Amino acid sequence: MDSELARDRALDAAETLFYGRGVQSVGMDDIRSASGVSLKRLYQLFPAKEQLVEAYLRRRDVRWRQRLAEHVDRHTDPFERILAVFDWLRDWFGEPGFRGCAWINAYGELGATSPRVVAQVRAHKRAFKAYLAGLVADAGLPAPLAGQLYLLAEGATVTAGTEGTAEPAEHAAHAAGLLLDAHR
Repeated sequence: MDSELARDRALDAAETLFYGRGVQSVGMDDIRSASGVSLKRLYQLFPAKEQLVEAYLRRRDVRWRQRLAEHVDRHTDPFERILAVFDWLRDWFGEPGFRGCAWINAYGELGATSPRVVAQVRAHKRAFKAYLAGLVADAGLPAPLAGQLYLLAEGATVTAGTEGTAEPAEHAAHAAGLLLDAHR
């Protein structure tokens, strides 16, 4: 098995297991069994579990932000584009197996002990906040609104993860609509 295929299989298994069960409850033997990649090869690719967690978060970030942007890009009106973020969150929250934010989950488990994980979590959150800031700027709205929308989205994500429902996205979308209306 070539390196790229082995890496993809390991990351696919890591994503399924880490997101589904939590990082600390999953060992490298679990990744080996789920991926079909030998333990020796896993450690060649990822000399420490922390590096596998870091790679999983980085790859998930790219896909997560890409999916969000593709959804938002279906809209042309700048205000609709902002509200589309919350529509996308509702769809994401309703996906089978949704367990909240992978970055917050990883931070909760490893934030006190893993600078690599903290760096990935912060990079993801900064990128999401910057994305919202871009949408706010495109709509000609005051810059501080991006931070408010960010908090609505993040709060909805945490709440959806803990309550197991997509309903928080609806509440956040309503609040976002009120904020937008106040600035029009």
